[in-house]
Amino acid sequence: MADLVFRGATVVDGTGADRYRADVTVTDGFISAINAISTVSAISATAADQHPTASRVIDADGLVLSPGFIDMHAHSDLRTLVERDHPSRVTQGVTCEVLGQDGLSYAPVDDTTLPALRRQIAGWNGDPDGFAWDWRTVGEYLDRLDQGIAVNACYLVPHGTVRMLAMGWDNREPDRAELDRMRELVAQGMREGAVGMSSGLSYTPGMYAATDELIELCEVVAAYGGYHSPHQRSYGAGALDGYAEMIEISRRSDCPLHLAHATMNFSVNAGRAAEFLELVDTAMTEGCDISLDTYPYLPGSTTLAALLPSWSAEGGPDATLARLADPVSRERIRRDVEERGSDGNHGMVIDWRTIQISGVRDSALSGVVGQNLAEIAADRAVTGTEVFFDLLSADRLGTTILHHVGNEENVRAIMRHRAHTVGSDGLLVGARPHPRAWGTFPRYLSHYSRDLKVLTLEETITRMTGRPARRLRLDRRGVIRVGHHADLVLFDPQTVHDTATFEQPRQAAEGIVEVLVNGVSVLKDGKPTGALPGRALRRTEQGVSAL
Repeated sequence: MADLVFRGATVVDGTGADRYRADVTVTDGFISAINAISTVSAISATAADQHPTASRVIDADGLVLSPGFIDMHAHSDLRTLVERDHPSRVTQGVTCEVLGQDGLSYAPVDDTTLPALRRQIAGWNGDPDGFAWDWRTVGEYLDRLDQGIAVNACYLVPHGTVRMLAMGWDNREPDRAELDRMRELVAQGMREGAVGMSSGLSYTPGMYAATDELIELCEVVAAYGGYHSPHQRSYGAGALDGYAEMIEISRRSDCPLHLAHATMNFSVNAGRAAEFLELVDTAMTEGCDISLDTYPYLPGSTTLAALLPSWSAEGGPDATLARLADPVSRERIRRDVEERGSDGNHGMVIDWRTIQISGVRDSALSGVVGQNLAEIAADRAVTGTEVFFDLLSADRLGTTILHHVGNEENVRAIMRHRAHTVGSDGLLVGARPHPRAWGTFPRYLSHYSRDLKVLTLEETITRMTGRPARRLRLDRRGVIRVGHHADLVLFDPQTVHDTATFEQPRQAAEGIVEVLVNGVSVLKDGKPTGALPGRALRRTEQGVSAL
């Protein structure tokens, strides 16, 4: 007997096709039957006799059944192993997430780079006490995921981490031996199952890489059937130049390009999304393989240390803290952030009113959470830059922020684009993380689709499922088809919505009824089950599949 039947569901299948009603049967982790229900049979007196049976039957009348949502930009590299039921994902309907983002993650590493990385990105992922760091390679990290996680995961080889292994935090071009070492590390990660490479070009040490370095590494990625997902050099004053560079890297390396959190931020870019999209369309017409993702909010989120000028971060966290303690270096940093425009702030002079503290590593500093730096400065009768320096030093670079620099017109224009997919970019640590970590997918379904009608339901689902599955080359996922893996979401299209707010960000969505990962319910009647059916989805020559 089948395991489960969704009876009378409205199926939105992830292809963009019109919705239809059907009974959908799940057996042994796969979709085993789809029985469309015609209008005539739905009202027939004998219709009940035509329904399939199973060990469990869910009355899905009035509910939408879609493929599981795919988060193309996730920062759950540790949380998926620490908080294993992963409520921020399963309560949104996410059944797969892409880790290893922004050029910085925890594989491949060695005994020197790992401790420094843990400190550098603790603001993204935390640094939990007693955690077993029992991997060093990409393959070993994926093996660790296979020990049991709530949702499936793909992994990108992080360029910045690879650069650390090859040449430390030096701000220079690699020599031939160092570049060859980076090429081999990327190749090894791809052979072990990564789906591509990420880069973080406004984070150290990735920001020190020249275009030619990235082209050489992307050639390796392309040879293994992967894609490049960059956090580019600027989303502010140099945004269009940054996008043009990423497209040029794709063109010259013949490597597919996925533009992460594709935004046009700051007042200098208000209303300029059309210029960015014209770049993308021209490149696609010329044959470049491009996709992109966005989150449905205006503020961004990162670490406070990310706003520092790149020269001040050279050498790693200890060197940065030493510069913050040196009066000469502090004055040079002050001029960059107040007068010239720090490259860490995308070439813009920092407006301290836009920088809101979302989390601190040191609990003694928790009183500043929720305030912006201008407010803290006024309370202390000092400048915003002095608060900036003091918090960076006191919190050992571990402070996280919300960055209020988005533009609604740009957000809507970009999400309409034919290459658009969805990524939460959600940080899961800190007292008040960005609500996108818990609310991205239901917010698309409710605010932008049902309420504002920026996208139809079919268009929205395609951006969350079929389109990202094609970018990732997932094997039999992302579309509702017989024989496909049963990664499925059942939700109420009238009531689904995000409840996470900037004041209370860890709030589960409403209206998500059931979520299946590999045929197992990780959300049942709107509540996490604690099941851990997720696996690492590894790249193979045929596509991406679980081993």
